[in-house]
Amino acid sequence: MTGYEPDVSRETMDKLVLFHDLLVKWNARINLVSRSSLNDFWVRHVADSVQVFRLAPSARTWADLGSGGGFPGLIVAILAKSERPKLKVTLIESDQRKSAFLRTVIRETGVSCNVIAERIEKAEKQGADIVSARALANLTELLTYSDRHLATGGTALFPKGVTWQKELEMARTQWSFDVEVIESQTMPGAAILKIEGVSRV
Repeated sequence: MTGYEPDVSRETMDKLVLFHDLLVKWNARINLVSRSSLNDFWVRHVADSVQVFRLAPSARTWADLGSGGGFPGLIVAILAKSERPKLKVTLIESDQRKSAFLRTVIRETGVSCNVIAERIEKAEKQGADIVSARALANLTELLTYSDRHLATGGTALFPKGVTWQKELEMARTQWSFDVEVIESQTMPGAAILKIEGVSRV
């Protein structure tokens, strides 16, 4: 493995290794993540998702939008199995093949997680405490999605690359919200945007 060792139980670590193996196998057939990023799986995908999970210690319901290869949603579900077994995790992914992959990992790892294979804007409203999405869309579009699926008083957690400030400025032309910018532990210049109080301008 790499130098990164997540602070998790041995049982959770075993599930993460199984997830990695399934991702490598499926990625050869369908494009779940870039092939180059597979070489940096533990930092680029696992550590990046773990830091998002740790930002919401009291969440009871979590909706991950456009889950794709399972980040951060599947990592959240795997961590929750041992750390927060009452957390209800839902993954929304419209691509049927990617949804099949997500369901396969859920079955093989034995975690509790629901997959909705529909478009985010058509899926039943989730009313979730936490909404997350990674590498899905610009912030303005993400806020439209989160407005649909967040509970009143809920929190959106969006990992963003180095252009996050530009996205924030653009989003504020259409949305009003409170934001806490949390420096990414895995990518210099990147951030996790912790957003609450979302309403249209």
